[in-house]
Amino acid sequence: MSRVRRTPPRGWSGLRAAFTLLGLAASPILSGCIIGTERPDLNLEIADSYRAAPKGGADAAVPAVDWWRGFRSSELTMLMDAAQLHNLDIAVAMAQIIQADAQVGVSGAALLPTLTGTANAERQKQSSANSIVSGQGVGGTTFNTFQTGLTASYMLDFWGKNRAALYAAEENASAARYNREVVTLTAIVTVANTYFQVLAAQDQLRVTRENLAAAQRILDLIKKQFNGGTASQLDVSQQEALVATQRAAIPPLEVTVGQNIAALALLVGRAPEKFAVHGGSTRNIAVPRVTPGLPSELLYQRPDIRQAEAQLAASNFSVESARAAFFPQIQLTGTTGFQSATLASLFTPGAWFYTLTASLTQPIFDGFLLESQLKQAKGVQLQDLQAYRKAVLSAFADVEKALIALQKFTQQERLQQDVVNASRQAFDVAEKQLNGGTVNLITVLQTEQTLFTAENNLVLVRLNKLLAASSLFQALGGGWTPGGTLASIE
Repeated sequence: MSRVRRTPPRGWSGLRAAFTLLGLAASPILSGCIIGTERPDLNLEIADSYRAAPKGGADAAVPAVDWWRGFRSSELTMLMDAAQLHNLDIAVAMAQIIQADAQVGVSGAALLPTLTGTANAERQKQSSANSIVSGQGVGGTTFNTFQTGLTASYMLDFWGKNRAALYAAEENASAARYNREVVTLTAIVTVANTYFQVLAAQDQLRVTRENLAAAQRILDLIKKQFNGGTASQLDVSQQEALVATQRAAIPPLEVTVGQNIAALALLVGRAPEKFAVHGGSTRNIAVPRVTPGLPSELLYQRPDIRQAEAQLAASNFSVESARAAFFPQIQLTGTTGFQSATLASLFTPGAWFYTLTASLTQPIFDGFLLESQLKQAKGVQLQDLQAYRKAVLSAFADVEKALIALQKFTQQERLQQDVVNASRQAFDVAEKQLNGGTVNLITVLQTEQTLFTAENNLVLVRLNKLLAASSLFQALGGGWTPGGTLASIE
């Protein structure tokens, strides 16, 4: 292009050529001026409040970015930080962002002119026979050709086909970023749930071992009574069966602890053989207080909804691009350069040449290819529309279910604690009376089994309450903000 401006053109024809090539570079400004509107009606049903939400809690704050710190477990916080840094699913999602950004560049390339530089040097010798015929003498003719050139081409995007494709790629890149937040939120919630399951299994192990010790004490008392003639062999056998049952319940719980620790190792990107979890008890885990806010706010709080929204926007632009393919396409091509028989005179004014081409292509019959591509794009658009609607309704349902579960399991925990307290008191009394020989053995066995069952049920209720709390944070999009920022690693 710069050579064209430096070389004196021949009259107005050369001047027009120079302006044409300049216009070719500026043509993206004039292209893409016609983009249709392919925006289907979302038709969303949004309630004013959640049915299971606490009264007066509509204006309360949404979960904190680092909501897991509210459980007041330093080990859980450490696992959360490690998962955000080393989880392999998150790493895959980040790699998909790189691919989506690259696709934006691929789609955007069609909106810019392509420039190609060439340089050729050719030496040719004609045959002797050809030289005689042409009167150039025997022996033929040898000559050189030197050429440099610059070719520019551009597809005028007057109907907005390429620009719509670029917008679709940009929306897909946004969807990839939202997907990364979805994967991250899923990963950290899975870390929390798995950790809670480790704690619950450890609680059950402690309860089972305590129950085993209590059952063994009762068995020793029954054996003494059997030796004294006040208990039967049936009584001894029944208690031995109960002791064996408690002892057999320990290995499955140890399996649960070990497998969940191995699952945690995978979630934080560590080898299970070199990974350990101290654990503790579900009794030491606090449940942070959180209220859901308004249902309409959930459309911005949840990254999966934003992802579905971006995918729907991308499919809208894809429909526009497919529709624009039915219209004529205008291709502009310009070539300029220098050509000479000698290298010394290659860049002289007389060696300059140019070629300008404008072509228009209108599809007439393509075997219904464009029509089928448009139908396919519309099908994807309809699919993404329904997926977006489902994502919104699923989000509302997730919050409602988590609120109900947290409320009811909190209530059940209080009631189950009363059951454990009463069962513990009954068993202590029965054990003392058995030691004094003033109680029926059947009563002792019944109170013993009631206590064992009540304590195990209490552990399960506490686990369910913790799982409901983490589900509520996930349902509300906890750990993510509309700006797409997760909790920073300290």
